[in-house]
Amino acid sequence: MLCLRVVPMFKPKLSRAAKIGTLIGAKTRIDGDVEFTGGFHLDGHINGNVRSEPGADSFLSVSEQGCIEGSVFASNIALNGTVKGDIEASDRVELGAKAHVLGSVHYAIIETAVGAQINGKLIHRHVEPPGRAEPPPGVEPHPGPEDEPEL
Repeated sequence: MLCLRVVPMFKPKLSRAAKIGTLIGAKTRIDGDVEFTGGFHLDGHINGNVRSEPGADSFLSVSEQGCIEGSVFASNIALNGTVKGDIEASDRVELGAKAHVLGSVHYAIIETAVGAQINGKLIHRHVEPPGRAEPPPGVEPHPGPEDEPEL
């Protein structure tokens, strides 16, 4: 007898440690913007923007039946439903096999499963590692556009 064990190649990295403080059920529809802190899980429909508290460590998960018609702003996002708007994640985006994005995705780290659909731009957001913002002593910083003289 041959016995096969299937081990997924990618394990969900975000949902393991996330504590969901807000849950919107599948039969719930919200017309208007939603602001949250901590973890937020959506099975229903939101017609408006979804935003976490700026600078806070947040987690948004959208299930297969979940839909957001508006922009999304959070530090970590796991999407397996639909977003009709731009996604801005300051840290990580995970797009599941059933994810549909009709807009641009701004991310620092992205993981995309086979089957995910993105109709928009993927825009990488470079994040400086901690302690690397200042040049070493004795090294001149490279001038940026803000350092150019005005004409």
